[in-house]
Amino acid sequence: MSTLDDLATPGVRQITPYQPGRPAEEVAAEFGIDKPVKLASNENPLGASPLAMSALRHQNDLARYPDGNGTLLKEKLAERHEVGIDCVTLGNGSNDILELVARAFVNPGDEVIFSEHAFAVYPLATLAVGGTPVVTPALDWGYDLDAILAAVTERTRLIFIANPNNPTGTWLTRDKLKAFIDALPDHIVTVVDEAYAEYVELPDYPDCTGWIADYDKLLVTRTFSKIYGLAGLRVGYGVSSPALADYLNRVRQPFNVNSMAQAAATVALDDVSHIHASRQANREGMEMLENACHERGLGIIPSAGNFIAINFGQPAEGLFREMMQRGVIVRPVANYGMPNHLRVTIGSQGENARFIHVLDEVLACCE
Repeated sequence: MSTLDDLATPGVRQITPYQPGRPAEEVAAEFGIDKPVKLASNENPLGASPLAMSALRHQNDLARYPDGNGTLLKEKLAERHEVGIDCVTLGNGSNDILELVARAFVNPGDEVIFSEHAFAVYPLATLAVGGTPVVTPALDWGYDLDAILAAVTERTRLIFIANPNNPTGTWLTRDKLKAFIDALPDHIVTVVDEAYAEYVELPDYPDCTGWIADYDKLLVTRTFSKIYGLAGLRVGYGVSSPALADYLNRVRQPFNVNSMAQAAATVALDDVSHIHASRQANREGMEMLENACHERGLGIIPSAGNFIAINFGQPAEGLFREMMQRGVIVRPVANYGMPNHLRVTIGSQGENARFIHVLDEVLACCE
């Protein structure tokens, strides 16, 4: 008699399901805590764009299917990135785009390269289509581009690079990343995952959407879940050559981005004041947490995102649980090969202060 294990594909049998950050409501119920602080999922503490919230209030015909092409949103994105509308692919979050590119270009046995400590969705997308994950060693918690180049074979079909990287916050400069892409053979599709790009304020950070005219096998992914504050609506996109986008659209589900998400994202792009305020809050909060860690002798990984990975010099799972029981939810990252770290989202000033207070309590009780 066949079991489900016998029937499942080999790749899916190897997958460990993605574990999201624990919901605040669940933690509140379990520990009897009033209004716990969630700093586990890199959400925008300022919330959604006010313009987006206003647009949502006018979306009342939910009996109709959404625009399957996402025309208005794609037009706005094409204008923003100075590309043709046929270069834009919409997704149910940028994770959707990562799944689509694996489905479109990876056959069973093909190799997909990504770095140690890279985003957990890369191996999931690879294994789901029967691909072979090739994990290269990190360099100073970030991407070692030379190690990736050395790992390339004739069977390599896809390379995932997050810039900045989650959960480490490390980033690659313009010159290094461009030289790397130039050195790749032409049988490889390169994905540059720029989920946190809008938070980056570094002069040598590249916006790779400006490179697609030069690289027909380059896909750049973005999301509205981070600085735009629309994580609950699940909307992201890819920018690529029209030919690559055509293949993504062949495997994209019809109506994969709902009407509410399309309406909110379209106007959120123009909410300049919300974006500037979000960057400023992130900059100030990052400095606050960095200083707190330095004062307490804790190591940190410099981050270009809206989160920081803190090194406690000991297994951090127990510290995570102690913090959660006190109403502060952060993210353990042992599953990323970082058992001594906790990843902490930059919150509001009050949330950051509460984290520091609870941090002191936990450090004192766990000495």
